[in-house]
Amino acid sequence: MVEVGQVAKQANGSALVRYGDTVVLVTATASSPREGLDFFPLTVEYEEKQYAIGKIPGGFIKREGRATENATLSARQIDRPIRPLFPKAYKNDLQVVASILSVDKDNSPDITAIIGAAVALGVSNIPFAGPVAAVIVGLIDGQLIINPTVEQHHQSDLHLVVAGTQEAIMMVEGHANEVPEQTILEAIFFAHEEIKRINAFLEPIIVELAKTKLEVVTVGVDEQMNSVVREFSASSLEEAVKNPEKKAREAHMDTARAAIMEHFKEIYPDQAKQIASIVDKLLKEIVRKMILDEGDRVDGRKLDEIRQISCEVGFLPRTHGSGLFTRGQTQVLSVTTLGPMRENQLLDGLGIEETKRYIHHYNFPPYSVGETKPMRGPSRRDIGHGALAERALLAVLPSLEEFPYTIRVVSEVLESNGSSSMGSVCGSSLSLMHAGVPIKSPVSGIAMGLVKGEDKFAILSDIQGIEDALGDMDFKLAGTAKGVTALQMDIKISGVNREIVEAALAKAREGRMFIMEKMIAAIDKPNVELSPYAPQMIRMQIHPDKIREVIGPGGKTIHKIVAESGCKIDIEDDGSLFIIATDDEGAKKARFLIESILAEVEVGKVYMGTVKRIMDFGAFVEIIPGVLGSSGKEGLVHISQLDEARVNKVEDIVKLGDKIEVKVTEVDRQGRVNLSRKAALKMANNSTTI
Repeated sequence: MVEVGQVAKQANGSALVRYGDTVVLVTATASSPREGLDFFPLTVEYEEKQYAIGKIPGGFIKREGRATENATLSARQIDRPIRPLFPKAYKNDLQVVASILSVDKDNSPDITAIIGAAVALGVSNIPFAGPVAAVIVGLIDGQLIINPTVEQHHQSDLHLVVAGTQEAIMMVEGHANEVPEQTILEAIFFAHEEIKRINAFLEPIIVELAKTKLEVVTVGVDEQMNSVVREFSASSLEEAVKNPEKKAREAHMDTARAAIMEHFKEIYPDQAKQIASIVDKLLKEIVRKMILDEGDRVDGRKLDEIRQISCEVGFLPRTHGSGLFTRGQTQVLSVTTLGPMRENQLLDGLGIEETKRYIHHYNFPPYSVGETKPMRGPSRRDIGHGALAERALLAVLPSLEEFPYTIRVVSEVLESNGSSSMGSVCGSSLSLMHAGVPIKSPVSGIAMGLVKGEDKFAILSDIQGIEDALGDMDFKLAGTAKGVTALQMDIKISGVNREIVEAALAKAREGRMFIMEKMIAAIDKPNVELSPYAPQMIRMQIHPDKIREVIGPGGKTIHKIVAESGCKIDIEDDGSLFIIATDDEGAKKARFLIESILAEVEVGKVYMGTVKRIMDFGAFVEIIPGVLGSSGKEGLVHISQLDEARVNKVEDIVKLGDKIEVKVTEVDRQGRVNLSRKAALKMANNSTTI
């Protein structure tokens, strides 16, 4: 349900969208245009209100603070499909705010917000070539489904967010459990059919309620000046841009631009901005013409050629795992750290998950592109690229039962000339395998580009920075030899069709497999042993009713285990117990102590026990020793069970402190243990006879 006109009426446009019990308010507000801007100042905010799920924010400050990572990712997810649909000349400050007011977890607020943004912009006076809609595609037992529920989400091999207009796909983002490329292609256009239906529902609403759109004034360029500048500049720009080395190319281009500006300084003294704009457009045309008409790229590569690749593991001596991945002039150092489960990340958003054990962080320092600027924490781009790499590797990680660790990977971009996010996927695969994390398969990633002309298009493999900036698409795709694990497609034009997506997927697989070969040459499987600097982790499963025995009154017992062994102990409510040790001896000691505390007497088993008390009617024998000051488990050997012959006096057979073998014959309803030395002797004699 879409409601317009009841709330937030002072914004240029607003929409309240209800999807089940999910309610999202989206507003679009624009200011007057700013002079001299060479970019479109669009900002998208995604506000997660904790009251939407009936929750009071945690911590000392009981109000929402800075955006969570999920909110940042959701804001980017709204931004990407709507940004290309504004006129290129539109330079007004524009803010789209999505406020999540109520959440029904079976109905995603993320895609609801994209639809809300399309309506808010559509009914406003802001020029916008929408509407645009979005859906989530799942894959269960080989069947594609639209907008899976929470229960279906847990069974699905695919989580794909697709956004588009009536005519074309605008954005794709998601992760998968090694799903083949052909299935991904079908999922995208299966989604588009539903998107068309949603847009068909939105269009009459927008047509009926839309305000008159603001006219975008385009400043014309003097045709004579345009012709003169182009004729003078073309050859020098074409020569400058053809260079495989990024910094040298940028230096040559700066020199060429400076010479052009100097030449026309006196001819057109008041037209510096217009001349600079002509030069930029001409440069873009030159690069695109080279690609479309000649099949050449600025660095001399073929359209499907991958830059030179270098892979190295063990780059850092004392980390738990490290991998250095270099592709052309893009270089990423990924570092793995292993920790106990208590160090997993708590999530304070509106999503289903409350914690995560795999954490991937991506850092893009200014020196990686030879720049200087303040470093004030992760940017939206850093968060987005880290999340993409995280999703790419989730499908191959071992289960908690196989590998009971929290895993953190940090990708440090040391040098960048395009596709650093996919470089971080490759570097992280190397790092995880070097750390001994038993991943199912290495994951490689590649970024694909597009240059689209009037009647033809070209797909570019492994795009560099200038091709991303001057091209029409940035399609990042990661996966194993078996299939896709993550993808993200951003479009800069009014959408792409099936032919383009299919061609990009096919070329991406070729490129990924080429990169995979280089990675496997460096390390073909996870190391068997962990780094000596990594904590050892032993996982035990105990009955939840036994947790209190390990902890002891006031935590006394577990504190003694920690003191005796030098290990850390984590116990979860379901009885999962983790021993975190820095050495093998300490781990064995902690396990022995815990097993001793929890040991149960087994009927029919023979124990070597110690005589603790002697009575007229028999002897009490300790069969499971007490540890850490706790009493052990003992049972009674009745005088009739002390020997195969008749016994007149207990002391004739045993004395205090004697070690004797006894068999457990019974544990009665009151927990009392009955033992027999006679039965143990009989078993021993029979064994000897045989």
